Amino acid sequence: MELAPAGTPGRSGSADGTGAEGAPAVLPAPAVLPPPGRPRPAGGALWALGAGWLASRTLLLLMVTGVLRLGGDITADVSVIYHGWYGVLQTGTFPLDDVTWQYPPGAALVIMLPGLLPWSYLVSFWVICGVVDALSMGLLMRAGVRAGRSYSGAWVWVAGVPLLGPMIYNRYDLLVTALAVAGLLALLRRPAIGGLLLGLGGIIKVWPLLALIGTPSGRRTRRSWTSAAATAGSLGFLLAAGMNGAFEFLKFQKDRGIEVESLGAMPLHIARMAGTWDGQVKMNYGSTEMLGPWVDVISKVMVAGTLAGFAWLLFWRLTAKRRTAATTYDAALAALLVFTVTSRVISPQYMVWLVGVAAVCLSVRATSQRPVAVLVLLATPLTMLEFPLLFGQVTASHTWGVVVLGLRNLLLLAAAVLSCVRLWRSSRAPAALAPTVVLPAPPEPAANPAYPVRPGIAYEQDLLDGIDRPHAGAER
Repeated sequence: MELAPAGTPGRSGSADGTGAEGAPAVLPAPAVLPPPGRPRPAGGALWALGAGWLASRTLLLLMVTGVLRLGGDITADVSVIYHGWYGVLQTGTFPLDDVTWQYPPGAALVIMLPGLLPWSYLVSFWVICGVVDALSMGLLMRAGVRAGRSYSGAWVWVAGVPLLGPMIYNRYDLLVTALAVAGLLALLRRPAIGGLLLGLGGIIKVWPLLALIGTPSGRRTRRSWTSAAATAGSLGFLLAAGMNGAFEFLKFQKDRGIEVESLGAMPLHIARMAGTWDGQVKMNYGSTEMLGPWVDVISKVMVAGTLAGFAWLLFWRLTAKRRTAATTYDAALAALLVFTVTSRVISPQYMVWLVGVAAVCLSVRATSQRPVAVLVLLATPLTMLEFPLLFGQVTASHTWGVVVLGLRNLLLLAAAVLSCVRLWRSSRAPAALAPTVVLPAPPEPAANPAYPVRPGIAYEQDLLDGIDRPHAGAER
């Protein structure tokens, strides 16, 4: 499933551009695109994006700092929980006795980072989030400048992050999402660097490794997967060797219930409203979970759904017949949606993962995930509405809380199904041949060119450019 470069001779023509009988060859018409690598004119688009980001983040910071009050105080996760972990990690051990520590060992690096800055832990955390947010925006704007790309991805980032409310600057998931965005954008042209960034994100919060499911087969897959495995493995080994209890969090996973905001919690909410479920809702392993009858059965169904989803993704990878410049990104979004909707936990901050990967997808014009990104964006304000504004009603299974949560979860479920369907269809049929024109035979090359170029290098460069120009040539 490699892409054929533009102008690659087919069966009716030889390498010198002539037909089998010496007649002029029939070649695909060249796509009308700017030369590869040359940025297209930006006009006022970049200024509009910059202004939009600055205005939306100003409003977001007013909410984060409490100037504009939106619900209750949600800074406790940083100022109390994260700061408390920071104190424990400074002693050279992970929080072994704290069941709220549910993260891979690389999360310790993020928790320790605010301590390097001169301000209070909370303010330093906000500063880091703001810088990471701006860097992600810059990467998406830069990606949109290139030929065959779009600024739509940057607009998704402009709108999607503030729609999640002040919570997003009070969780470390924004930092992990930034690593995933950078890794995905680097994956095609610099697979080793992309794999390194995704591996670093994986040792912090696992899910960025899902982005590797759609890498093009061959050299890019080998380099990116090897780099990701080496980064995650070596960093995990160093943290485990240097600190106590790096992987103790794993033993808590089997005892978890169903988090109140997850898709699996919806039947329990409905049963509770009808008075037919007599379980309880309480803090359990760092999140508000539903415990009691049917929880164990639902947990097993959710795990089975995760396994079935990733089995399908593996089948898709092995049977896909064509790829475009967007296929790697589209597969990453599909995998992340499958992981999210089948998880026993859907915390509000998980939505920024989807916003980030959807933004990367829409940075390529050929993406199949445009309607999926719309569904994700529609789900973000509902997430802010259910947390923190209606979270009390959600935990009590009151009508409005359950209705808002149900709408959000239905949107995510619809996005997951639609994403998989569109990914499947986009990779089934071979690419249509471009219109053809008859070109005269090119002149014979000079016998002794002054600057000879190895054909292999030119072919590899054209292949690389073809990934960003999916219609530049016909696939084989």
